[in-house]
Amino acid sequence: MSLGHSLFLKREKSAQRIFLVFFHHRKVLPWIIFYSRKIELGRHMASLKEEIEKRRTFAIISHPDAGKTTLTEKFLLYGGAINLAGTVKGRKSSKHAVSDWMEIEKERGISVTSSVLQFNYDGKCINILDTPGHQDFSEDTYRTLMAADSAVMVIDGAKGVEPQTIKLFKVCVMRHIPIFTFINKFDREARDPYELLDEIEEVLGIRTCPINWPIGSGHHFKGVYDREKEEVDLFHAEGGGKKEVQKEVFRKEDEALRTVIGEDFYQKLQEDLELLEGAAEAFDEKKVDSGELTPVFFGSALTNFGVETFLQHFLKMTKSPLPRMSDQGLIDPVEEAFSAFVFKIQANMDPKHRDRVAFMRICSGEFDAGMEVNHIQGGRKVKLSQPTQMMADERKIVEKAYAGDIIGIFDPGIFSIGDTLELSGKKFAYEGIPTFAPEHFARVRQIDTMKRKQFLKGVSQIAQEGAIQIFQEYNTGMEEIIVGVVGTLQFEVLTYRLKNEYNVEVRLDMLPYEHIRWIENYTEVDVTAISGTSDMKVVKDLKDRPLLLFAHPWSIGMVLDRNKGLELSAFSRN
Repeated sequence: MSLGHSLFLKREKSAQRIFLVFFHHRKVLPWIIFYSRKIELGRHMASLKEEIEKRRTFAIISHPDAGKTTLTEKFLLYGGAINLAGTVKGRKSSKHAVSDWMEIEKERGISVTSSVLQFNYDGKCINILDTPGHQDFSEDTYRTLMAADSAVMVIDGAKGVEPQTIKLFKVCVMRHIPIFTFINKFDREARDPYELLDEIEEVLGIRTCPINWPIGSGHHFKGVYDREKEEVDLFHAEGGGKKEVQKEVFRKEDEALRTVIGEDFYQKLQEDLELLEGAAEAFDEKKVDSGELTPVFFGSALTNFGVETFLQHFLKMTKSPLPRMSDQGLIDPVEEAFSAFVFKIQANMDPKHRDRVAFMRICSGEFDAGMEVNHIQGGRKVKLSQPTQMMADERKIVEKAYAGDIIGIFDPGIFSIGDTLELSGKKFAYEGIPTFAPEHFARVRQIDTMKRKQFLKGVSQIAQEGAIQIFQEYNTGMEEIIVGVVGTLQFEVLTYRLKNEYNVEVRLDMLPYEHIRWIENYTEVDVTAISGTSDMKVVKDLKDRPLLLFAHPWSIGMVLDRNKGLELSAFSRN
């Protein structure tokens, strides 16, 4: 027998054996496949759960100039996302803050739009939502808080609780989210820590629980005491706080500590700790989660005093993404397929490409680049293309993201704030995001009549971002455009952006109106027949919903009295 023939017979017998095995086990094979798939699915779910549990998503809020953006920079520094932290302003600062990417922000040293940042620290994936501190942009802050699971409230140690802090705090209370407090600028002369804690409790109506405690302030600021670790961290600022600081750690009973900080500060620390032990509120996880108790940290974002201590404790105290409410009940982040909602739209982040990005918070499941999902409000399937995660104006393409993450998606003009996207096919919608009532109104006209197209495109796109609201005369089209804003600084941003991003110069004519009401039951009433007042104006929004503008608040009551059955609302819901 030839060698070739022998090999042929061996292959034939092998094939027969394989066939017989398959034949005898044809009933077993489907079960093998079934269990293999089940094991694979189980592994995937375990991996998905692990990834979601790593996520922490929080917003930073404060009064302007309290140091919110500087604190954000230091988080990124410790997370290894940047090597050199920039400050918002200062003579020595040649580098702008990462979170301030818009040219007007760099020029004025303020944040006028929310930015989204992501970094990794200590095995956690952290999404930071940096919000505008200026009160004129509080609406943007509110929308941002809708996407966050917790909030970090930054307070100036010298000024205490300021007006904008109160407003933003109330928004957090409305959301029932945990609030963590960082009392900043202890490298400068600051108020007494006890006085600051009392003010937070009295003005904001929330109990405080100090997690660390400052030793001195200003030129005599020595460091912070960690109440949990029972350790004193003495810091030595390097490079004006642009790099991670070197620190010395002492036990509170360490005699060397007495020598290093001095007898007076040592004795004061011992007295403070004794007092705190007896009088301070104990840490209670349930109270923190419900927004009844705020853990308080002292430090200096500028010089890095206490920043890492805060970050470490914060990550231990906060939770991974929790279920979110929809019109079909709670949506579990692990059990449910991909779902997300749009909380922010930003045009022209890349001036070269005149693009438009829809920012969405992933609420459940896993995101894969290029996936096709149900756009609930649009009533159709859409492909999520060019997914990016942001480092302010720097983008990176992402292939995967998980519940808790914030991603940006290319928007061809189909998304609106509050839209829900989901993969399951259940067609549920997350609760809408309220729209604040504008308090200032102006008629906007382009100076060059030949640039009408660019003008309409510019105001429409900026309005879709939620930065402004635009209205038209009720019975006409876009011939006359009225812009409504929460704060007058938004008018400045509008004119700046129209000129720099759309090459359109405009003229603003201020209008006397200060109050706005949406007509809730406009489908049931004849809007043109409403008996109004001399200071009332009928307009419509971009969705053709009729609204009433008033110059005086008492006119609202008069119109309701004159038109029985008319239902008015101070805000709309996206």
